[in-house]
Amino acid sequence: MSGVEILEAWRRHLALGRRRSPHTVRAYVAAAQRLVAARGLEDWSAVSLVETHDLRAHLAARRAEGLGNASTARELSAIKAFIAFARSEAGDPDPSPPRLRGPRIKKGLPRPVTPDEAANLAEHVGDFAAVDWIGARDRAVLLLLYGSGLRIAEALSLTGRDAHPGEVLRVTGKGGKQRVVPVLPITREALADYVKLCPFALPANEPLFRGAKGGPLSPGMVQKAMAQARRALGLPETATPHALRHSFATHLLSAGADLRSLQELLGHASLGSTQIYTRVDAAALLANYRSAHPRAGKA
Repeated sequence: MSGVEILEAWRRHLALGRRRSPHTVRAYVAAAQRLVAARGLEDWSAVSLVETHDLRAHLAARRAEGLGNASTARELSAIKAFIAFARSEAGDPDPSPPRLRGPRIKKGLPRPVTPDEAANLAEHVGDFAAVDWIGARDRAVLLLLYGSGLRIAEALSLTGRDAHPGEVLRVTGKGGKQRVVPVLPITREALADYVKLCPFALPANEPLFRGAKGGPLSPGMVQKAMAQARRALGLPETATPHALRHSFATHLLSAGADLRSLQELLGHASLGSTQIYTRVDAAALLANYRSAHPRAGKA
């Protein structure tokens, strides 16, 4: 096997096994290609032997080329995923990648994640999953939180009968109140991938999302998976699963959604709970104004 062959296998795994977007596939293969070329790696065994000090030296060289902190964090995430895959292919009983933290990213004010950040979180959340079906599961859950505005508890209360939704989904929220939420095409695709890969039966009256041993998935596991993706992408600690629901609301409001419709989509008992998003959106607009307007900082 040559370096070209292992890169092609990595590309197929990302595109077909993990169903990553073409943009993510290109970025991850490019990061792996740079590592393979720099260290003369020719097979899975050679890649699997890359350790923390090797990664540190490789990233130092990349930083010398002008790579910034956020880009370095993404490069490290891609390389660690590649090494984890290589170790699995080489038959390593512990396929986890080398331990190395990415560079510190300057933290800004707490804010909802942007649409691009939400998409990236969903793309990367499964990178370090032990098996493909768990990565597909975590991606589907995050897309439900951001694309449909669900609370974690609402997503985890879905059952097998919800495995193949149409354009809308009926969920039960706080106080047993039911509501109808939209389901984006990308979310339906992610759910279909998860259902196809999940090794457990998913009867109509039992939990849709399962833990590694087949029991109901716990909120803590969703939070852990998102924390890993958040750190890999250099996002602030405020980028939590619940922040995806906030982002759903603020992005709809920015796009012109009215408060009453937003209240229904979020399942808020009172309009007052929904009105907080007008303040969040106004704060974001003011921040943009202050950074962009030529006289915003002048007396």
